[in-house]
Amino acid sequence: MNSQPPAARHSWRNLVGAVLAAAGMLLGGCGAAPNPPATGELYPVVSVADGDTITVAIAGVDERVRLIGIDAPELHNPEECFAQESADHARDVLAGTSVRLIADPSQDDRDRYGRLLRYVLLPDGANVNADLVAAGYAYEYTYDNPYRYQELFRADERSARSGGTGLWSASGCAGQRLPQGQTPSPTAGATTPASLPTDGCVIKGNINAKGEKIYHLPGDDSYDATVITPAKGERFFCSEADAIAAGWRAAKR
Repeated sequence: MNSQPPAARHSWRNLVGAVLAAAGMLLGGCGAAPNPPATGELYPVVSVADGDTITVAIAGVDERVRLIGIDAPELHNPEECFAQESADHARDVLAGTSVRLIADPSQDDRDRYGRLLRYVLLPDGANVNADLVAAGYAYEYTYDNPYRYQELFRADERSARSGGTGLWSASGCAGQRLPQGQTPSPTAGATTPASLPTDGCVIKGNINAKGEKIYHLPGDDSYDATVITPAKGERFFCSEADAIAAGWRAAKR
């Protein structure tokens, strides 16, 4: 259990929320579809689909919003371990309230499903994305390019993991993405990172939270932040050809 006082645990998230809200006009999206401005305006929450997707009302239109930087256990097809708890917690926090939506210029404005990609802030400035990770209701998730607060979200995840919080609990999912009811493997959750090889094979083959295999070249924006964990099936490659042949694709650069 995290012994840090609640005020201290949430201080950076509230600070980030205040900075984002103040800078909202500078963080507007640039997608092809018409999009609302990322300002300090509050939008009513219409519904909460699961731990990382909500619907809000914007100028009379219901917009689906995918929270940046996190990935909650899947609630359907099939339901994953801790998915219902994640969804229930998100509903407890967000149902019946209004939120601020802040874009991140390092990310696309919408995902491939047409959902807005946003940080979601409560009226008091709390960053819902970060709080879900810190409380063990979602994994940190980097799609391709690092988002603005990646390192902070990853620190929250490390804290939740080390404390056995939420989906990281050994009596629950042990941090593993499993169908609901399946018993976690005692070794599959090992997450010891690998050191950078000395043989020149330094292309990083990462597997993200969705199971996508993405390789990162030295010099890529995401290279330094990418950690390789062999226990998860991640590995280093000597060439791009080797990575592609093994089923990895290049990161967006």
